[in-house]
Amino acid sequence: MAGIAGLVAIVAATLSLSGCADLGYYWQSVSGHVSLMEAARPVNDWLADSHTPEKLKERLELSQRIRRFAVTELDEPDNASYHRYADLHRSAVVWNVVAAPEFSLTLKTWCFPVAGCVGYRGYFNEAAARREAARLKAQGLEVSAYGVPAYSTLGWMNWAGGDPLLSTFINYPEGELARIIFHELAHQVLYVPGDTVFNESYATAVERLGSARWLAEKASPAARDEYARFDARRRQFRALTQATRRQLAAIYKENEATALDRSALLAMKNRALQEFRDSYAKLKASWGGYAGYDAWVAGANNASFGALAAYDELVPAFEALFKREGGNWPRFYDAVKRLAALPKDERIKALEPNGPLHGESNGG
Repeated sequence: MAGIAGLVAIVAATLSLSGCADLGYYWQSVSGHVSLMEAARPVNDWLADSHTPEKLKERLELSQRIRRFAVTELDEPDNASYHRYADLHRSAVVWNVVAAPEFSLTLKTWCFPVAGCVGYRGYFNEAAARREAARLKAQGLEVSAYGVPAYSTLGWMNWAGGDPLLSTFINYPEGELARIIFHELAHQVLYVPGDTVFNESYATAVERLGSARWLAEKASPAARDEYARFDARRRQFRALTQATRRQLAAIYKENEATALDRSALLAMKNRALQEFRDSYAKLKASWGGYAGYDAWVAGANNASFGALAAYDELVPAFEALFKREGGNWPRFYDAVKRLAALPKDERIKALEPNGPLHGESNGG
């Protein structure tokens, strides 16, 4: 466990240098990650263990084929990540807390070493996340606390064994398993501190493009059909949430321009949310009653709509950039790195088809 001890020492030094008043929060992050790494064992050990269930062995073998594909076909890093597996005995690896004002979709941000300022705060303990959500709600913010199946250490922990495969996602449908691995590895190719929308939209584009290729070239017809049904529902739901988010944004923008009466503003907001719930009920019926999004819809508010934006707002632009770069992964990553070098407010303009980056592409 020399790697674990080294991790603790490094993070402890970071905490002392940061002079953080929130030492308890940082310590739960450190101890939570250390526990995760201690639980992880090499995939080959799990495969050789006679007590490992056959289904898990099949999934681990599949994960290693996906991992190799990420390197050979998507030009993602060939390193220690996703060659170990940990059974966490819980439904999520961390629980994120997001918060936004009553009449805004702009998320509250927290600033951290390495990651920069981001629109969420993660907890390894669900109860702690719920307590933080309650604290923020008491301040008048709209909040959402939700479990996530995976996270990336951005390649910083590859010397200590890398990011492991987890029980929280190992049994996902084949296409989804590929998406998660491709997404998290994309963060190891590039991460821009303090720009959540850029980072997550880029990684989501990589996962979509990569999983489509995996399914077309490597998956069975049954796996492709399973994924097609799953993804069709997700795309329909995202289209609905995007439309509602735009509607809410327009309401809040109008308020900024004309200073609407609070009761009138609240009525407009509630009407938009009710229309969202009514549309979702129709969508759910068309799915034959599939209830996978029920919990999200029940708690939908500015915070949850704002959080979704980070993962899909710029995805079409990144997919278009990939196409402009001839579907060539190294050229695509180089183009994204050029974007990352620009000031934050210039990146979106550069992503546009006629932006400055377009003029530089297709040159090699």
